[in-house]
Amino acid sequence: MRFDIITIFPEALHGYFNESIISRAQKNKLVNIKVWDLRKFSRDKHKKVDDKPYGGGPGMVLKIEPIAKALESILKLRRRTSKSKTSGVLIVLLSVSGKQFNSKMAADFAKKYNHIILIAGHYEGIDERIKKVIENWKLKIENLSVGPYVLTGGELPAMVIVDAVSRHIRGVLGKAESLEEKRHGVGVPVYTRPEIFKFLDKKYKVPPVLLSGNHRKINVWRKMRAKWIISEG
Repeated sequence: MRFDIITIFPEALHGYFNESIISRAQKNKLVNIKVWDLRKFSRDKHKKVDDKPYGGGPGMVLKIEPIAKALESILKLRRRTSKSKTSGVLIVLLSVSGKQFNSKMAADFAKKYNHIILIAGHYEGIDERIKKVIENWKLKIENLSVGPYVLTGGELPAMVIVDAVSRHIRGVLGKAESLEEKRHGVGVPVYTRPEIFKFLDKKYKVPPVLLSGNHRKINVWRKMRAKWIISEG
């Protein structure tokens, strides 16, 4: 799986992607992540990539030209390195107005696509005409948000989506059983040693069912406490 992220704050993403599971997935060539600095595609001598919105109002809007140029460069690179020009490509616009991203989408994206391009919005958003440009390229596009709240930019959502999708790529977590949302659900209480924790004259015990060795009862107990589970289909 290849991920390309277009942003005006590239350094904000490098630290996260160079640590832990995502870093190992890149070293093992299971995922390929490239961060593109939008300012490098600006023709302005000051590398300006935003301007005031038509119609007035506060804030600034990311300009269409540098984003279109960045997308063009990414797609040209794909054409040089991939047999399929556009099949398997998804472009994600990150904005507060988007459909809320969830774990089912993450699993579906990992199955359907081999290349995801994420455009991190900022300020008041992105010039709406970029959607028409993408449609003219006949590419699949999703407008996504990661929650019912407003962030200062799309960098955090981009990292969330890359992480969530990568988990569903075979080998990234080591074993398929590591996907807890398929195994017994998300939100299940977990415990480890010691069996009895003594602290400030109180004892805190592990639920007896988890010590019983009865895996059928343990699975029932876990499923009853799961917040949600993704089906295998």
